[in-house]
Amino acid sequence: MKELMLGNKAVARGLYEAGCRFISSYPGTPSTEITEEAALYDEIYCEWAPNEKVALEAAHGASLGGARAACAMKHVGLNVAADPLFSISYQGLNAGLVICVADDPGMHSSQNEQDSRHYAKAAKVPMLEPSDSAEAVTFAKAAFEISEEFNTPVFLKMCTRVAHSQSVVEPGSREEVPLVPYVKDPTKVMMTANSRNAHVRVEKRTKDLIAWAETCPFNRVEAGRREIGVICDSTSYQYAREVFGDGASYLKIGLVFPLAEKLFLDFAASVDRVIVLEELDPVLEEHCRRLGIAVEGKSLFPVCGEFSQNLVRSCLGLSVPSSVSIEDPIPARPPVMCAGCPHRGMFYTLKKHDCMVYGDIGCYTLGALAPLNSMDLNVCMGASCSGLHGFNKAIGPEAERHSVGVIGDSTFIHSGITGIIDIAYNMTNSTVIILDNSITGMTGHQQNPTTGKNLRGDPAGKVDLEALCHAVGFRRVRVVDPYDLAAADEALTEELAAEEPSVIISRRPCVMIKGTVHKPPLSVDEDKCVGCRSCMKIGCPAISVQNKKARIDPTQCIGCGVCTQMCRFGALAE
Repeated sequence: MKELMLGNKAVARGLYEAGCRFISSYPGTPSTEITEEAALYDEIYCEWAPNEKVALEAAHGASLGGARAACAMKHVGLNVAADPLFSISYQGLNAGLVICVADDPGMHSSQNEQDSRHYAKAAKVPMLEPSDSAEAVTFAKAAFEISEEFNTPVFLKMCTRVAHSQSVVEPGSREEVPLVPYVKDPTKVMMTANSRNAHVRVEKRTKDLIAWAETCPFNRVEAGRREIGVICDSTSYQYAREVFGDGASYLKIGLVFPLAEKLFLDFAASVDRVIVLEELDPVLEEHCRRLGIAVEGKSLFPVCGEFSQNLVRSCLGLSVPSSVSIEDPIPARPPVMCAGCPHRGMFYTLKKHDCMVYGDIGCYTLGALAPLNSMDLNVCMGASCSGLHGFNKAIGPEAERHSVGVIGDSTFIHSGITGIIDIAYNMTNSTVIILDNSITGMTGHQQNPTTGKNLRGDPAGKVDLEALCHAVGFRRVRVVDPYDLAAADEALTEELAAEEPSVIISRRPCVMIKGTVHKPPLSVDEDKCVGCRSCMKIGCPAISVQNKKARIDPTQCIGCGVCTQMCRFGALAE
């Protein structure tokens, strides 16, 4: 029976139907739902790994053990997994291995919009790219077949628009694939002669894949009018079809690495004008130019941001259909931490101390916004710890007394541990604040090794953050409740003044965790409220000022009480 299916759910369905037995991933928008949906199938063992490197290594290990395996990550997570990726490409597999990576054109929830197609080319690993949910199922299944036929991992590349949109899918049945027996093979040890020989095999494999790409079912020509020929992939194909309809011919690319050659040349010869439509970098365009094909691509379309039908029309000088407009200007609504967010009290304290805050990747990155304005920069997962160390080493004691790193519990496990080891081992008096909200909040409340539960919510091993910090060399480790502003202020004052490295664990569960019991909402005593707006400095969306008096929205307030500690007149109470 056909059904509308989210792109990521379709990937999970394809992995299931292909007989996948093992999936290890780290959550990251827009890839997270692939693993969450796959976990609904009892036939697939699914787990959250501490980071993407571990996830890929575990999936590769399962492949060597004879099970079809997969991992999923967002594009920046592929940076973390790159180390094992390049060696696995040389070493090969036993059973099939699929690496699902989701790019984020437009940076809806990412710090950059890198193009993962470059990794396929650099690691010489084939990459399939579906343009809708039906193709996501088909390509996921085919990826295992390609993987096993050519002895290579295979990328399945998604993007935000395909991952988070729905289209029609006709689910099939699962293929039960038996385990492939493990056989010792000394040539799989990647050193000296083995690695050199493996490189030769990889180059031959790429040539074989190019030959296969000429007639593979994932690339297709749709003949139409010959005045315009559009070479496109992923969502760009959908936009091209909506803009041109049957008024153009199309070369729709599903295997984006390695790219066919004769197929491109023959298509270009069949049309008068060739336009390459692709989001982000000119990968297809550069391939065409290398083949000597005269094309128009980034001379027409932007290299930055996400495309749309109207953007394509506008870039080509075509008329853009009118759309519904709202005459009254709408005030901007920037993202904001939730009412009662436990991070808010700590960021307020950091602003009070005028600290240089080296931030990290998580929902707490919102602490950079007004009125808290309490994050100076961020780079990547875990950089707050190691970056702070380098910052303090460069400036010295003056910096150590006024700078901190902040990092969430899941991000700390992901890649912050090695950073604090650097601090302890090479001795800066750096203060790191672990914002422990007992969940991976940014990507939708996934479990992590500090929560005591696994992906399915079952009891699991739990990392003791205090013991871990002590074990790597920190003598000063303290826990504070960020709802207690006085305690947070005291902890920060003392640790910044300390003449040795220190860790503050700001511990309070995320208010959005299912089952969390909240206190009754607060109210305002208008007779006591003088309209000083001190309560507004915390940036809580439940608090506003109307008619020069504070107002609390009872539908948002969870009674955390942080604002009551800021009111000198006792106007805020239960």
